[in-house]
Amino acid sequence: MDVRIGVVGVGALGYHHARILRDVAGANLVGVHDASGERLAAVAAELGVRPFPQLDDLLGAIDAATIVVPTPAHFEIASDVLGRRLHALIEKPIATTLAEADALCALATRNGVVLQTGHVERFNRAIRAALPYVDRPRFIESNRLAPFNPRGSDVAVVLDLMIHDIDLVHTLVGGPVASVTAVGVPVLTPFPDMANARLEFASGAVANITASRVSRERMRKLRVFQPSGYLTLDLAGGTGELYRLRRDVDLEAFVRGAQGAQAIESYVERIPLEAPEGEPLRLELESFIQAVQGRGPVAVSGEEGRDALATALKIVGAIERGMPALADAPRAALRA
Repeated sequence: MDVRIGVVGVGALGYHHARILRDVAGANLVGVHDASGERLAAVAAELGVRPFPQLDDLLGAIDAATIVVPTPAHFEIASDVLGRRLHALIEKPIATTLAEADALCALATRNGVVLQTGHVERFNRAIRAALPYVDRPRFIESNRLAPFNPRGSDVAVVLDLMIHDIDLVHTLVGGPVASVTAVGVPVLTPFPDMANARLEFASGAVANITASRVSRERMRKLRVFQPSGYLTLDLAGGTGELYRLRRDVDLEAFVRGAQGAQAIESYVERIPLEAPEGEPLRLELESFIQAVQGRGPVAVSGEEGRDALATALKIVGAIERGMPALADAPRAALRA
């Protein structure tokens, strides 16, 4: 039986939720809701879907909802959705506080419904291609840079952009984070617009994550160093490569016989990483429908969303502790 689903919030991202859900197998898009009547009418007319000016009316007609509203509204709306025993996909971050995240996870468990967090980079083609090769990472370096966009600028860049990579690092390394150090700088907003964090995991693995929303260029790259080789991933292009020792090389003999600098190709093989094509958001929404129907696991659980939020808030806290002396520096630099 098709899942009757609605989209709550049809801004820049919610629009694409509605666009895609119109033809996802197993989904029956009942309608959409938005706090802005003008936006609601425009999107409904363009996509040919039913507008619901009253959220209560939409929730009374569906089995599941995707929640794509500003983060401060996540808890209130998700509590209503889950409290009605409706399944929910909540866009990242799952909530604004750990208490809210814990309450949502508990409510979903108590009512026996699916709670999925919208960490869409899990479905990036480069990540999907790399996962079979990930083997006990020891060091991860991540860079996510973007030009300024007012959307999302009401929170620190950590919760706006970096949280994507926090979730990916959690996924690749596994296990708890033992310590966090971080720095950040506000440039155009009252919140850090540029940030760098160093995460040390209980396993001994280290991740160095950089995010900026005031960059001239876009970049979404991830490098993974592990005993079996080196992975380099371009998340923007959905491509990646694995570099590892050639299996036909006797390393001891190679080192003994080496004279001078050696071309890397003589001892390292390059393996292009491949995965099926697929729009990440479509794959995410398909996975949600399958989980609701009991045909697959929850791709990113509420608890995993909660763990990413916990690390993000630790990073924000570390930045805030070091910000007072730097708060005016970026603006002074811009005026110079």
